[in-house]
Amino acid sequence: MALIIPPRYKQKLLPETTEIAIKAIKEGFQTELASALNLRRVTAPLFVLAGTGLNDDLNGVEHAVSFNIDAMGGKRAEVVHSLAKWKRAKLGAYGIAPGYGLYTDMNAIRTFEELDNLHSLYVDQWDWEKTINPEDRNLAYLKDTAEKIYNVVREIERRIYKQFPHITPVLPEKLTFVHTEELEKEYPDLSPREREAKAAKKYGAIFLIGIGAPLGNGEPHDGRAPDYDDWITPNSDGYTGLNGDLIFWDNVLDTPFELSSMGIRVSPESLKKQLEQRGCEERSGLAFHKALLNGELPYSIGGGIGQSRLCMFLLQKAHIGEVQASIWPEDQIEKCKSAGITLL
Repeated sequence: MALIIPPRYKQKLLPETTEIAIKAIKEGFQTELASALNLRRVTAPLFVLAGTGLNDDLNGVEHAVSFNIDAMGGKRAEVVHSLAKWKRAKLGAYGIAPGYGLYTDMNAIRTFEELDNLHSLYVDQWDWEKTINPEDRNLAYLKDTAEKIYNVVREIERRIYKQFPHITPVLPEKLTFVHTEELEKEYPDLSPREREAKAAKKYGAIFLIGIGAPLGNGEPHDGRAPDYDDWITPNSDGYTGLNGDLIFWDNVLDTPFELSSMGIRVSPESLKKQLEQRGCEERSGLAFHKALLNGELPYSIGGGIGQSRLCMFLLQKAHIGEVQASIWPEDQIEKCKSAGITLL
């Protein structure tokens, strides 16, 4: 995604007022999310030890920021990509019962990102994870959870409108569920991102199911590491996968806007199959993977929700740098400044 400069862009809040709105969104959203999903807040690490399997591998190819720890004999630590696996281990450590879970503030540094309107070196998310029963590992449970999150987003959108009446709500009343295999059949000649754009623009807000498994053309819709979301298990709609992305249509940028990735986590059986399909069976010897394969970790569902992205979307901003402090290329700063886009 290249930098988008919307024609005739006008910021709806000055930077000082934007800071007030950011605080209102973040405080309100996490409180409502915790209530909707029965979550409690926990403290999370900025980095974990390398070689434990705890760090999220994202698409399986990205490299984490890492450093040596002098006080621990030079052991290597990695800045987290997200906390997908750490959270599941924490559910087990705290003995959290089915139907309840945890959330935390996740901060990451992703040096490999292509910097544009939606992507920054600095990533801030609410990472959440919830213990479930084995019988909850189904499509209906996934959809119900996605709807609860969507309803929280709409509630915060309404609150922002009450506080700033010139920022009018744009999200539709209902969230539409679409499967990646459906999109491929409907738009076989389009790229995955182009298919997303078609669906997101048509419905306004979609939950796109089935991220990671090969489609009819042999390629996945998008990448997913093999050891957290379950993308290989058949589901009740006749397709494959128990995970998905929450995607809105952004009227400011005229583009799809991914807010969240989430999913029912791998079982011992689906983990083994996904490791085999990706050709990385050696991970089964890592501490996290061994515990999961031995049945020592609870069944769970979880995901990440972009904090800056949520603020950007609800405040109808054109660039994520308008709601977070980060580093940007000089030419991007100048282009944004010329277009009236003020980066913090």
